[in-house]
Amino acid sequence: MKIYIMTDLEGVSGVDNYDMIQPDNPRFEESRLRLTEDVNAAVAGAFEGGAAEVMVLDGHHKGYGNIIWEKIEPRATKDERPNKNWWSSLDTTFSATFFIGAHAMAGTMNAFLDHTQSSLSWYDYYVNGRKFGELGQWALCAGHFGVPLVMVAGDEAAVAEAYQFFDPVETAVVKRGVGRMNAVLVDLAEAHCRIRDAARRAISHIGKAKPFTVALPAEIILDCMRTEHADSHAKEPGVERVGPRRVRKIAPTTLDILP
Repeated sequence: MKIYIMTDLEGVSGVDNYDMIQPDNPRFEESRLRLTEDVNAAVAGAFEGGAAEVMVLDGHHKGYGNIIWEKIEPRATKDERPNKNWWSSLDTTFSATFFIGAHAMAGTMNAFLDHTQSSLSWYDYYVNGRKFGELGQWALCAGHFGVPLVMVAGDEAAVAEAYQFFDPVETAVVKRGVGRMNAVLVDLAEAHCRIRDAARRAISHIGKAKPFTVALPAEIILDCMRTEHADSHAKEPGVERVGPRRVRKIAPTTLDILP
């Protein structure tokens, strides 16, 4: 069994304020370590559950410099990102995917650093009329290859979102948002235990969990923060302007869902 781990930074244990995820902040190195340790807990749990191979992608921002690879569990494989897209090396050979460091979609109350793709320019994002965040987007990309999402670790709101989209799914809550900009943390040792246990349990869902899919072609609607953002998106191939802040496109596959 091969497991593919997607990562983000906002939802990892030990990160409780916005400044910590800024590369020029003195505490950014601490955040990198927290992400690395969360990934290691997930990797350990996956192998304990019976995984034969685990690949990890640095998925935050542009995907470089967030994970401390020298400290990653040696049994894990680094995705070298040969393809310049979100899913990179994910393909049909994988049995399942995990999402470590997840955050909730834009507009979620008491969700730590809630956003969908861009907190500066994206307001709401819909697939076939249903509001989506990055968890759902990632699961759709994985679903294109027949790979189910079976485990999520992140803040309390992200975990609640996971239960709205996926069944079965194992989860690990590592903190609770207080408003958007701060969080109450779970003790680090406890958070790592939760991640490891959830990862181990998630392996048992392989063969039962179904890939997450939607009817195709899919209608993608993006409500932007400002009209100038819609101006920009409307210039992209296949994107139609349908309102002052709204753009639309039809995605032939779930790998085409992002404007």
